[in-house]
Amino acid sequence: LFALFGGIILNLMPCVFPVLSMKALSLINLGEKEESKARGYGISYTLGILISFAMIGGTLLLLKSGGAQIGWGFQLQNPMVITILAYMIFMIGLNLAGLFEFSGRLGKIGNITQKLSDQSGHKGAFFTGILATVVATPCTAPFMGAALGFALTQPAIISMIVFLALGLGLALPYLALCFIPALRSKLPKPGAWMLTFKQFLSFPMFITAAWLVWVLSQQAGSFGVLMALIGMVLIAFMIWIYKVLPAKGVGRTLGIILIILSALFVAGTLATSKTMTELNAPNATANWSEFTPQTLKTALEGDNPVFTNMTAAWCITCLANEQTTLGTETVQQAMAEYDVTYLKGDWTNEDPEITQILNAFDRPSVPLYVLYSGEPGSEPRILPQILTPSIMLEAFAEL
Repeated sequence: LFALFGGIILNLMPCVFPVLSMKALSLINLGEKEESKARGYGISYTLGILISFAMIGGTLLLLKSGGAQIGWGFQLQNPMVITILAYMIFMIGLNLAGLFEFSGRLGKIGNITQKLSDQSGHKGAFFTGILATVVATPCTAPFMGAALGFALTQPAIISMIVFLALGLGLALPYLALCFIPALRSKLPKPGAWMLTFKQFLSFPMFITAAWLVWVLSQQAGSFGVLMALIGMVLIAFMIWIYKVLPAKGVGRTLGIILIILSALFVAGTLATSKTMTELNAPNATANWSEFTPQTLKTALEGDNPVFTNMTAAWCITCLANEQTTLGTETVQQAMAEYDVTYLKGDWTNEDPEITQILNAFDRPSVPLYVLYSGEPGSEPRILPQILTPSIMLEAFAEL
């Protein structure tokens, strides 16, 4: 049930919401006589999500059984995966903005948005489910942490049931729209606003792509970011070249050569992101220190409370908590008032020591917030994954 609720909440995350909106647009033009078509789209979309979650969960279980120290979101620790995802989101944004409005000889190919939200294609709905899963993996919603922690301590069949319940929760809102006509009747009527709204949805996609490039900066350094940005420019260049290609002649040959060369360079940017291991120096500030098993051990030997924050650059929930709670003056002053030692562990890249901490608390994903009272023999307290200043102040007051 926790996994199901967590999956439902994932639909409100900034990466997933535009995808869900694109699918909702595809339902607006469906009439009552096309009820079976709507149900078919819902089933295809759900299958895409469930199969994707099964593949990610199965891979995670397989790697853990082989001794790998990994957790949920492990694929995002690979700079190549981050770069590919950034390119894909960027292309979808270009498409939503109108750059992919092909015509003539390219009409048979169509465009990305039509592939994703075309009313006549179950394949489009299926692959949208895959896309929704991919863009949802950086997020950790409430209830998810406990559900995933439980899943990875159970036999494989139980773990897969939890993963599938999470996927079902992600699919449930769109599935309900497809199967309940009364819900679809609440959607706005079709009209010219749909084109404007579709173009508007490109901006969350561009923001997501920019955020992924920032994540890449934490993994591959400044040179990796430069290569990724050049790759994005070349993707836009290839799309433009393809649109203006003449039907035949020297110009067409030259255009195809330019597209091939650009594609090879984009492939090179992926290889660069994989091999770059430069990391920016830890952003140490006055109010927190870098987490290591030794710094934690040393901090716990004292009498002061200890607060540990396991985070990652690709974790949207972590970043939100940093901005709304942990980085606020109120919480920082409270830490100083209660003499709290603040340790922060960065799981942006693979780190077996942090993974062991996550596993020790049955939380195979970030964020993980743990408060140690400093009193001998006392049990550490796991704080909620969604923090508020009041939650932090109450926790400190109870020390």
